[in-house]
Parts: sequence; C-alpha cells; structure tokens
Amino acid sequence: MKPNTQFSIIGSILLTFAIAHISALGQSPPTPGPEHEALKKLEGTWNAKVKMGDDESAATATYKMVCGGMWLMSDFQGSFGDQKFSGRGLDGYDPEKKKYVSVWVDSMSTRPMFLEGTHDKEKKTTTMSGEAPGPDGKLAKHKMVTHMPDDDHMTFTMFILGTDGQENKIMTIEYTRKK
Repeated sequence: MKPNTQFSIIGSILLTFAIAHISALGQSPPTPGPEHEALKKLEGTWNAKVKMGDDESAATATYKMVCGGMWLMSDFQGSFGDQKFSGRGLDGYDPEKKKYVSVWVDSMSTRPMFLEGTHDKEKKTTTMSGEAPGPDGKLAKHKMVTHMPDDDHMTFTMFILGTDGQENKIMTIEYTRKK
C-alpha cells in the first residue's frame, strides 16, 4: 500500500472516532469565538521586511483561517542572506487556559516551537512565550511580541531570554498587508 493511501486511511479512521466520540458525549462541535475573530483579521497576504542584526531581507506571509475558523494557518517564505527560509504556523485560542496558543515549524530547525500567550486590546499587542532552540542549538526561552496598530500593519519582535533573565532582541519583522 502506498504511504499516501495509508495516511488517508488512518486519517479517515481517526476522524470517524472523533465524530463518534463527540456524538457519544452529546456535545456539539466548538464554534469560533471573539478570539478567533481577532485572528481572522490577519487573513490575507503580507509583505515583510525582516531585520536580524545588520541584515535585512524581504519575505511574504500568507494567513488563512482553517478547520471551521478555529485555527489561523500561516505560510512564511523568505531568505536569510543567501539561504532560503520557509515556515508554517497554526495559531488558535484555548478557552480552558484562556490563552492564545501557537505551534511553529520552519526550515531552520527540526523541533517545533510551542507558544502560548495573551492579547492586550488597549495596547494592540499580543505577547507569546515558549521554548525553542537558540543560536547555539540548545533550548532557550523565547518571547514574541506582535504589535498591530491598524488592520494593514504589524511589527513582530522576537527575543531570547538569557539565563540572567535579560531579553536579547534577535529579530524584527515589519509587515504591510498586500493590497
């Protein structure tokens, strides 16, 4: 049996079990809430200017709501120096934790990055934190801050937290919505 066929069969079986489990519990599937509507505002294509130290490069990010509006899927394509870079993310909201959650994978690491955080409506800022490999390959605490002053612009800043608790800025991305 071909690998794609095996994955299709396994996926179908898992979906059947999930539907049966929800039906047996008498629960209806979840529906998107206001937090998901906030994520939906990011849908579309964005031009990005990436700055790491003295290096600058251009990139493109595309965002799309998936899974019935419960998750925001991102696709990031660019380069760092002469090296092509691609990344994918899934962002959502966990109502039990009352936090935004995210998973990120990219072409520069074999480990996924899991993040969670909060959104400050007044400051129009989302702050996420998690662990991922640092420049030395060892796990390090990361903090990501995204400020969105309007519907067409956002600034993403990534920090690595040192063992002393100091935040070291490693990257800034300026996004502008593509019209």
